[in-house]
Amino acid sequence: MKAKLDFHPALIEAMKSYNAAKFKQDLIAGIVVGIVALPLAIAFGIASGVTPAVGLTTAIIGGFLVSALGGNSVQIGGPTGAFIVIVYNIIQNYGLSGLAIATLLAGCILILMGVFRLGTVIKFIPYPIVVGFTAGIALTIFSTQMPDFFGLRIDEAVPGDFLDKWAVYFRYASTVSLPTLLVGLASLFVIILVPKISKRLPGALIAIVVITLAVWALKVFAGVEGITTIGDRFGSMDASIPRPESLDLSIATINKLLPSAFTIAMLGAIESLLSATVADGVTGGHTNNNTELIGQGVANMVVPIFGGIPVTGAIARTMTNITNGGRTPVAGIVHAFVLLAIFLFAMPLINLVPMACLGAVLIMVSYNMSGWRVIKGMMSNPKGDVSVLVLTFLLTVIFDLTIAIEMGMLLAILLFLKRVTENTQIRVYGHQLDAADGTDLTTHELLDLEDGVSVYEIDGPFFFGAATKFDEVVRHSLEETPLVRIIRMRKVPFIDSTGIHNLEILIDSSHKEGIAIVLSGVNEHVRDALHKAHIDSRIASDRICDHISKAVVVANRLAAEARGGENVITKSGNKALD
Repeated sequence: MKAKLDFHPALIEAMKSYNAAKFKQDLIAGIVVGIVALPLAIAFGIASGVTPAVGLTTAIIGGFLVSALGGNSVQIGGPTGAFIVIVYNIIQNYGLSGLAIATLLAGCILILMGVFRLGTVIKFIPYPIVVGFTAGIALTIFSTQMPDFFGLRIDEAVPGDFLDKWAVYFRYASTVSLPTLLVGLASLFVIILVPKISKRLPGALIAIVVITLAVWALKVFAGVEGITTIGDRFGSMDASIPRPESLDLSIATINKLLPSAFTIAMLGAIESLLSATVADGVTGGHTNNNTELIGQGVANMVVPIFGGIPVTGAIARTMTNITNGGRTPVAGIVHAFVLLAIFLFAMPLINLVPMACLGAVLIMVSYNMSGWRVIKGMMSNPKGDVSVLVLTFLLTVIFDLTIAIEMGMLLAILLFLKRVTENTQIRVYGHQLDAADGTDLTTHELLDLEDGVSVYEIDGPFFFGAATKFDEVVRHSLEETPLVRIIRMRKVPFIDSTGIHNLEILIDSSHKEGIAIVLSGVNEHVRDALHKAHIDSRIASDRICDHISKAVVVANRLAAEARGGENVITKSGNKALD
């Protein structure tokens, strides 16, 4: 039976019981979120290496599609700080056309992840990796804002590398513009102060409005010059909706941009599902993760056609939506229309915003992203987790996010395998065995083992890491070569191809040495795997037992026969425990 596509947008479900009261709540929340999203969309667009108009276009189109097609009722989509680093690097290396193709490919990857129901799996990415690359992104965003915040007059191209970038900053430290720095500090002061007055007030927006008015007044009435604005940097921006553009999707281009697209997709999936999880914890809702990934994928396929940058769920905007009463995707759609209205009718005013003010907004974004308190708390965690966090952080800062995610995942997987291998115990028994050992039963079942019978119990998954460990234990555990080896597998939940291969080698080499092999406690799943690998053709069916008491009877008989003696039966005939 074919699995059905798990695509059930939250908007459709919300419309079944929608009413005027809910619309009133969503309308208020949507207007507030749209106002909060405005400075962030502009700032993220500029920091990513594109124009403010592109940032707004992304927030409008992406925000609408995420709300209309996503699996979370309150998720707000748009450009986020997490993408700044990867987007900036792609533009530097491949241009805007390369970014558009990478974003489109990322959308395809996200849709495929949703179609193949990987929404739950993606949430299993180790927490130290998420913390590490988030902190690395925060530091990188902070470093990109130094020229605008301090008004540095740099006469050369600023390198993309973190260390080289700071070397340039220090070389031009003497060019700091005092008026620009004062604007940046004033903006930072307003952003920090406003939430202390009321958490409902959007500090970034109020800072932009107040500081922009102040700078405009200083220019007009006091003749103060030298404070760069958005209009100075980008010129007069067109407020018309961009037309769809065709993309060059050649095989060569796809191969070149696929690693970047994968990074965008993974980052988008992690951030959107993390945002959805946080939202569910507050509202008591339940996100359809696969639908959310499909919705995010569609948004990232459509946005680049209109010149936009990657889209994902934004935690801060989503929480703003929730705290202002938004409970259905309609609030997210309203937020997109509010941004559209601002885009069409207020673009001339946006040209007046000082770049130092946007720099202050992004410095606060990077501070909030850094999670330094979380990192401080995690320093007491196991060394392996700390190593993953630190490595991911350093790779993100010094190299780029693609390498950081790949290497961080690789290290996390290796540490996981190491821990699983360490937890897989191999115990060896001789002479006597308690069948109830390792269980909660208080009734003991002592089984006598004939001379020459050894029991090797595997406690844990029998995969490639544990298989080598088991092989070493078998070969070095006993001084004398046994006549019969019982492999007890009652606590083996699964066996992989390496485990099967090692078992085959053990069986064949044991038979060559005249040693019989008996398997005990084989569960149905493991038995099926052994049957498909034709292990049962190497061992007689009566030597694959479902319980240790039966296996000991068989082993004792084989040992006695090997010595030419009579059959020996175990003392106890109690019912199976395994």
